[in-house]
Amino acid sequence: MAARGKVTIEIEECKGCGLCVESCPPKCLDLAPEVSAYGVHPARYAVDGCTGCGICFYCCPEPGAITVYCIVTPSKPGGQHAPAM
Repeated sequence: MAARGKVTIEIEECKGCGLCVESCPPKCLDLAPEVSAYGVHPARYAVDGCTGCGICFYCCPEPGAITVYCIVTPSKPGGQHAPAM
């Protein structure tokens, strides 16, 4: 399945607590092996598959550390929805 979202993480803001990593349903975040200037392993967007749900954003205790972008796909021609099952 194609990614429906993208996450950016501000390394300078991340505390390395891992709450976003644990809360991510598709498990596309992890803690970096490198240590930041603050001596912590910051979170990073590791693999594609983000759904854009924003759970990582809401779990993060540090305002401004995580930004979630939703990828908008073009609608079907004529504005038609897929047929109901």
